[in-house]
Amino acid sequence: MKENMMDVLMYLFEHYMDERQEIAPDQDSLKTKLIGDGFPKLEVDKAFSWLEGLALQRHTDMKAQLHGQRAMRIYTGHELELIDTESRGFLQFLEQMEVLTPVTRELVVERAMALELGRIDLEKLKWVILMVLFNQPGQEAAYAWVEDFVFDEMETYLH
Repeated sequence: MKENMMDVLMYLFEHYMDERQEIAPDQDSLKTKLIGDGFPKLEVDKAFSWLEGLALQRHTDMKAQLHGQRAMRIYTGHELELIDTESRGFLQFLEQMEVLTPVTRELVVERAMALELGRIDLEKLKWVILMVLFNQPGQEAAYAWVEDFVFDEMETYLH
């Protein structure tokens, strides 16, 4: 059932955030289509607000994006409640592999918390990571790595 903001975001990402797509529908017609497809209006509006928040956080300061920088992340109590241990471990793994920078990791955590879904498991976090990296200039290689990792893993479970 299509009932929460994450469902809307995943649908949008899978169907409309393809950079090969030549014509992107305008926001109003896209909202109308989503509501017609069965997504609740409130959740569609929340998803578009979430995407607007993501767009506002595009970083062009490449000095802040440099790989190899180390930063220890201390999670707040609220973040610990909502982002499970496996997800935090995955974030640390991606940072150690230099797929995420400290800046992109923070964007992922902030956008994950903005989902307002309650607990954020690894599957939801992977989608957030993909959306954040897709939105960040200069992160194409990191995006491709995570995309391959996520979809290869999904195919393994399906077979």
